[in-house]
Amino acid sequence: MRQVVLDTETTGLSPELGHRILEIGCVEIVDRKLTRRHYHQYINPQREIDDGALEVHGITQEFLKDKPVFKDIFNPFLEYVKGAELIIHNAPFDVAFINREMALMSPQLGKITDYCSIVDSLELARNKHPGQKNNLDALCKRYMVDNSQRDLHGALLDSEILADVYLLMTGGQVTLGLGEVESSSGEEGTGIRRVSNARGKLKVIKAAEAEVARHKTFLSKQQESSGVENLWQD
Repeated sequence: MRQVVLDTETTGLSPELGHRILEIGCVEIVDRKLTRRHYHQYINPQREIDDGALEVHGITQEFLKDKPVFKDIFNPFLEYVKGAELIIHNAPFDVAFINREMALMSPQLGKITDYCSIVDSLELARNKHPGQKNNLDALCKRYMVDNSQRDLHGALLDSEILADVYLLMTGGQVTLGLGEVESSSGEEGTGIRRVSNARGKLKVIKAAEAEVARHKTFLSKQQESSGVENLWQD
């Protein structure tokens, strides 16, 4: 199975207000293994960047002025992601921006979901850890993923981090016969259940004399037939 972990950085919060994508980063996973085949592209958004967005990712218009526009990078991008399952944290945000960029190029292109399936890793995290923080930084702490280089958001770095988190978060379970213990290194993997000291004493049922006699006879016959001393014989 081929999966692509995807993240974008944008000029602002809403494509409906004319905001655009300025960076795309993707990391490939095949059969739950990172291939190190990445896709990364800075994009000239052809508009100003909101101050709030600039504080998040630190990417300036000066840096982007000589970068290609979205329509010039779309075909290589689509070739990379086509047919894959896209893993995106807070997927509606990124998907809305990609769909908007495609619509600006041509309505005939359709939507990104016409080419890929989508998995929202934020929704997965909320289902797995209800009532807890499930942003990327919180998940890194929970699953002990190193995000020390994440001073600012970056599409490729965030995709690499999310790929590690996703693989740990969906690591499956190991059945031990008496219950199930998660094999991932998340908090749930340490959920050992202790038996209360206040429990009642276990009832010991002793064998009747006739049962003991029959057992000794069985052991004697077993020893005779095997020619080996029976260690269980008194």
